[in-house]
Amino acid sequence: MLARKSIIPEEFGLPGLASRMPRKPVFRDRVNKARFIAKNGSCNLAHKNIREQGRFLQDVFTTLVDLKWRFTLVIFTTTFVSSWLFFAMNWWLVAFAHGDLDPGPQNRTHCVTDVKSFTSAFLFSIEVQVTIGFGGRMITEQCAAAITVLIMQNIVGLIINAVMLGCIFMKTAQSHRRAETLIFSRHAVIAVRNNRLCFMIRIGDLRKSMIIGATIRLQVVRKTTTPEGEVIPIHQIDVQTESAVASNSLFLLAPLIICHIIDKNSPLYDLSAMELQCSDLEVIAILEGVVETTGITTQARTSYVSEEIQWGHRFVPIVTEEEGVYSVDYSKFGNTVKVATPRCSARELDEKPSILIQTLQKSELSHQNSLRKRNSMRRNNSMRKGTGSSGGLRRNNSGLLAPKVQFFTEGGQNLNAVT
Repeated sequence: MLARKSIIPEEFGLPGLASRMPRKPVFRDRVNKARFIAKNGSCNLAHKNIREQGRFLQDVFTTLVDLKWRFTLVIFTTTFVSSWLFFAMNWWLVAFAHGDLDPGPQNRTHCVTDVKSFTSAFLFSIEVQVTIGFGGRMITEQCAAAITVLIMQNIVGLIINAVMLGCIFMKTAQSHRRAETLIFSRHAVIAVRNNRLCFMIRIGDLRKSMIIGATIRLQVVRKTTTPEGEVIPIHQIDVQTESAVASNSLFLLAPLIICHIIDKNSPLYDLSAMELQCSDLEVIAILEGVVETTGITTQARTSYVSEEIQWGHRFVPIVTEEEGVYSVDYSKFGNTVKVATPRCSARELDEKPSILIQTLQKSELSHQNSLRKRNSMRRNNSMRKGTGSSGGLRRNNSGLLAPKVQFFTEGGQNLNAVT
């Protein structure tokens, strides 16, 4: 049986009208994606299936420095105790071979005096390697083997001290410790500066000791696909900054705002405000420099995903002059304020410069209207207060009016009236 044809044409039906209606773009919440660089600067990267594990043992010193503190302390303690036990066994064997452990005449010369058991040999081993020298036990010239063991233990002890103490020193003076006082703003902003859309972040140094030759680098990392179909999961694109164009280093005396002009060479050139929120990109900021006090190169890193980039905001000023001294208020380090910014991309802004003029004009008009409303509200409030106070005074003064007093002459003529 054939379906009955409707009297209303299909193009004017509800499905047809709904298909032709303009739809607003639907932006679904993006799945929480792993970022390449965390906010604290650590690299979010896991190495798996490394077959050549022996390469780490070839660089033992760097491996020890990169280990966690608990493993380093365990290795530190184990190395010294093992060396003491190993040479204690050697001293005990020397004493056993010379017959010092056998009970005999007390006036016999021993290889090492007062070494009569393994415990005393262990104590003598510690005295030799740590150079404590309590004086109770000492080596004599009777045994060449004892002199040889003494020389070997001194050499091995010096090597262990140099390696382990150097490892502890390098772990305590690592460059990322200085990077803890190099701070970045929590959010990045995009606003108009000098009639151009700009991507901006703020950096600062909490210490008074400066970073010499500080440089800043910005990179955009995102997943791209080449025209040949090759998928590049980590495509790094260098982003030029104003500081890099002007000079090669920053004078990081006070917090600075790093600005990247979004031009045709920028990877953000085709992104509007809405497209930025849906894009899967990450902007990595890398600050490098030499520590003034130690001369060690340090590096601080952070990243900004699309949710951490505020479109149409600007950083508030935090440097003020107070009694001849420049003061920095770090409580406002990451504070931003909304400013008039076109929501279109930088490409559209270059093709239609009138968009920027219209946006600024609308912002100026709205600012003037808000000022007028504010002034009118203040005027009305002042008038209400003035009316209320004058009415109260009138009511209060009405009860204080003095009665009229008339004076008459003897003939009954009214001279005057005094109130």
